[in-house]
Amino acid sequence: MKVGLYFGTFNPIHIGHLVIANHLVQFTDIDEVWMVVTPHSPLKKKKGLLEDFHRIHMVNLATADYDHIKPSDIEFNLPQPNYTVNTMAHLHERYPKYEFALIMGQDNLDSFTKWKNYEVLLAEYSIYVYPRIFSGKQDDNPLLAHANVHLVENAPIMEISATFIRDAIKEGKNIKPLLDKEVWKYIDHNLFFKK
Repeated sequence: MKVGLYFGTFNPIHIGHLVIANHLVQFTDIDEVWMVVTPHSPLKKKKGLLEDFHRIHMVNLATADYDHIKPSDIEFNLPQPNYTVNTMAHLHERYPKYEFALIMGQDNLDSFTKWKNYEVLLAEYSIYVYPRIFSGKQDDNPLLAHANVHLVENAPIMEISATFIRDAIKEGKNIKPLLDKEVWKYIDHNLFFKK
């Protein structure tokens, strides 16, 4: 089985994440997508992150109706900050019969050379790159020519960010259409991102 790993803080998970995960399962050779909730990304500040259990719970809520999209808390018990190369080694050891691939947005590919041991990831795993809208040129990253890097074709472009959602909630805007219904209820009930 080929499993695509979609890493993120998912603070919160939104429909953009689900559209991307679903597209990869339906239109590539990936059999399942695991939404890997990252406790702490080395390239992001931890301030403003909801507790791990809230974020994994929202991913559970959001993926409940999708047979081939699964939540994963695999990084919760690994040393922090989480480095993808370490997580991949752990998963390979735990699930030796699975073939793992990385899923990332094109913006992440642009900073990929800053990742710990990125050369190992590039050499050992397929990387599925989801296109994003940029003001500049999109195809000038030399990594796009690498044999293990696959630009996802005919993908719906989702320009939704968790930052935008958090800011909009803080400003009292109605952003319900951007979130799974149960995720919205959970956020609203717990008064997340209100201040």
